[in-house]
Amino acid sequence: MTTRARWLFVVLAAGIVVVAVLFVPLPRGTLPDTRIVSVVVIQRAPAAVFEFVTTPAHWPQWHPSSLSVQGETGHSLGVGEQVVEEFRVASRRGRVVWTVSARTYPARWSIDGVIDGRPAGTVTYTLAPEANGTRFVREFTYRASSLWFALLNQIALKGAIQSESDEAVTRLKRLLETGP
Repeated sequence: MTTRARWLFVVLAAGIVVVAVLFVPLPRGTLPDTRIVSVVVIQRAPAAVFEFVTTPAHWPQWHPSSLSVQGETGHSLGVGEQVVEEFRVASRRGRVVWTVSARTYPARWSIDGVIDGRPAGTVTYTLAPEANGTRFVREFTYRASSLWFALLNQIALKGAIQSESDEAVTRLKRLLETGP
């Protein structure tokens, strides 16, 4: 084998190792979770906002990523209840199963998502009374499952998801202050 062929082999082998490492699943806690937080003040009582946002049938009305929701969607969900949501997040379409993991009426509500059997993140709504309304905080946390996802998240996904979440709470405010 010539020196040039050996060099090419080494470079190719190194490239394959680097690509493989990018896709190796990361153990939990290797990287910090990504937190997407959006806040808005809605001129409605906390109970009214809570009932609306925790009723999955309403999600496609205000969240740009929510395409449709299936299951028991017509009421405010309690701990253990599940729905399936078709979504488009940062131009990626998919299907997530959400399970309610916490509910403190009318102050806090959390759902944990699973996509294809893997954890997909947690959405938490926190509501607090404000003068003439409600301070609504939407927090979405998720973790990078691989170095490749972590890189993609920093380059493109996190910003797109933050923008979609900010748009969602703006739409929610507009909808609740002018409608239901």
